[in-house]
Amino acid sequence: MPASLQDRHALVTGGGRGIGRAVAAALTAAGATVTVLGRDGERLEQAVTEGDAAGYVTADVTEPQGLGLAIDAAVAARGPIDVLVANAGAAESAPFGKSDDELFRRMLDVNLMGVVHAARAVLGGMTERGFGRIIAVASTAGLKGYPYVTAYCAAKHAVVGFVRALALETAKSGVTVNAVCPGFTDTDLVAASLDRIVAKTGRSREEALAELVRGNPQGRLIEPHEIANTVLWLCAQGARGITGQAIAVAGGEV
Repeated sequence: MPASLQDRHALVTGGGRGIGRAVAAALTAAGATVTVLGRDGERLEQAVTEGDAAGYVTADVTEPQGLGLAIDAAVAARGPIDVLVANAGAAESAPFGKSDDELFRRMLDVNLMGVVHAARAVLGGMTERGFGRIIAVASTAGLKGYPYVTAYCAAKHAVVGFVRALALETAKSGVTVNAVCPGFTDTDLVAASLDRIVAKTGRSREEALAELVRGNPQGRLIEPHEIANTVLWLCAQGARGITGQAIAVAGGEV
């Protein structure tokens, strides 16, 4: 964990809830000036009001022009971006036979291109200044396959490939590029998934949860702060030799 991120400006996409909110809070506690970005202004404003971020901007990461304008506004307000945590993402499930082209496009647009658009917007400034941290929040679905989420798995595998390739391009620039790959995490998105499983299958919530964590050798959901701690470590000066990696935070899974 870095001793301090004082004078570093960090941008966290999808920063209004779940993993993104936990990352924003951890970066703020480490001294960074944090801007949270997302589509829900009310949630983002709450993060600022409660002290987990210094400011917020609203944008959809799938729309590069609007995203670029939002990042420009964040830079104008709080300075150049030193740390990008590309956390915004979405998951949809369906059997492959019912996963049409539009489903694949939606998953690729938000999970892959959302990372690409954000990285493109900040990388030039990072390389000019000789320092930067780009961290994509991917998933264990970027390291292995899961049934009924072919589109999501394809998109998250693409994120990991993007990170590994960009890390080689930036290896001598002072910028590191890594992915953090959580397993099933205790967020409201996973809670909603549990609700759907219970509604569709008639299982108890305990049975549904047991099925979700079956692949985790520790037999539990990952906590958002565990992912945030991994992000903090990757931001440290001492982690400058860590680039092009996909780090699983999954209790031993994968």
